[in-house]
Amino acid sequence: MTEQSAPHISFPRVLVLGLCPGKPGEPPFRIVEIDGQVVGEATSITDVLETAAMHGITIHDLDDPEVVRWVGGGKFRWKLH
Repeated sequence: MTEQSAPHISFPRVLVLGLCPGKPGEPPFRIVEIDGQVVGEATSITDVLETAAMHGITIHDLDDPEVVRWVGGGKFRWKLH
C-alpha cells in the first residue's frame, strides 16, 4: 500500500488581504500583514515590496507562496471591478 505524505502548508511572513474600496475620492487598498500583525495599507505592488523591506523582508518572487500570500485576488488586483 502506498502512503501519501501530508501536504505542505506554508505560513508566509507577508499576507496581502483582499481589496477594500477606500473612502470616496481615494484609491482602493489592500491591508498588509507581516508575521500576523497588520502593518499598513497598499495601493500597489510597490507598496507591498516597500512595506516588506521596511520590516527586513526582501521579496524576490511575488509568486512564491512561502514568502507572500495574496488573499482575495492576485498581485495584479488593485482596482474594483
